[in-house]
Amino acid sequence: MATWNSPLNRTAFSATLHCLTGCAIGEVLGIVIGTALGWGTFATITLAIVLAFFFGYGLTMLPLLRSGMALGAVLPLAFASDTLSITVMEIVDNLIIVAVPGAMDAGLGSLLFWGSLAFALAVAFVAAFPVNRYLISRGKGHAVVHQHHSHH
Repeated sequence: MATWNSPLNRTAFSATLHCLTGCAIGEVLGIVIGTALGWGTFATITLAIVLAFFFGYGLTMLPLLRSGMALGAVLPLAFASDTLSITVMEIVDNLIIVAVPGAMDAGLGSLLFWGSLAFALAVAFVAAFPVNRYLISRGKGHAVVHQHHSHH
């Protein structure tokens, strides 16, 4: 049985943390914008999901683009490495936020709003970790991007 500190677990943890960073930036930004503008739950969650994918992919693409890779080569790598992880994270965190009574209507100054969002992102991290671990163990997911980091 693999130990928690195995290279696979460390890589999966790092990949999941990377995914969480992009998702959290987009998620928080989208929910804050939608809430501040008084949008409904569906429109706010839709914006949060779009921005989570945008920032998630962006964080993967930026170092590859800076290394000199062409956008045409970077886009498929970002899609291949991040899509499943971001999707799992977004499904989990948005289901939780919507399920917490009053969270979406609590307002930006509310502990319920921010606490629900933080809790949802933490649970999403836990849900995405085994997905990333599985993909990396099979040479997919962030393993694909890491192969390109070592060549540039």
